[in-house]
Amino acid sequence: MTKSKNPKVDAVLNRETNWQEEFAELRSIALECELTEELKWGVPCYTFQNSNIVLIHGFKAYCAMLFIQGALLKDDKNILIRQTENVQSARQVRFTSLSEITGMRDVLKDYIQEAIEVQKAGLKVEFKKTKEFAVPEEFQIKLDNMPALKTAFEALTPGRQRGYLLHFSSAKQSKTREARIEKAMPKILEGKGLDD
Repeated sequence: MTKSKNPKVDAVLNRETNWQEEFAELRSIALECELTEELKWGVPCYTFQNSNIVLIHGFKAYCAMLFIQGALLKDDKNILIRQTENVQSARQVRFTSLSEITGMRDVLKDYIQEAIEVQKAGLKVEFKKTKEFAVPEEFQIKLDNMPALKTAFEALTPGRQRGYLLHFSSAKQSKTREARIEKAMPKILEGKGLDD
């Protein structure tokens, strides 16, 4: 039994220009797996018993089906891609054409079913603790010299802390790291995350 489409997702997909046919096919596959269609983070997200299973999203060079807990899947077909080294849980299957998706329809359904079983079993990815992430020297100096900043940073959720640390660390030059830190300090002091 195919689940029903969500009108909020219709509105988003109707605006899509680059991957309309591909999104329609990925959507059809997810709905045939009896997932509930929702709109989260501005993209179609498919859930099972209120838990996120997969989402579909597009980029300039490809569109993708992202498995929220993809790191826990067996990946027998070796199709799951880790977006960056800092992504701990999610894994993508990328496509550049409709024919790629239709050719993998059954495989994608199998992966979705496995993802549902992972959810039913209550399995969770063991995330690295915030203290396991490197604190850039430039930021550590600010924390050491500004007690209010240190207190505010430590009061942030672990996810927000990681977001800042990854954002600061990804800059190659010290000058860029310093500029990012200066720009982020007011948000940290307000208790906000990088994208708030």
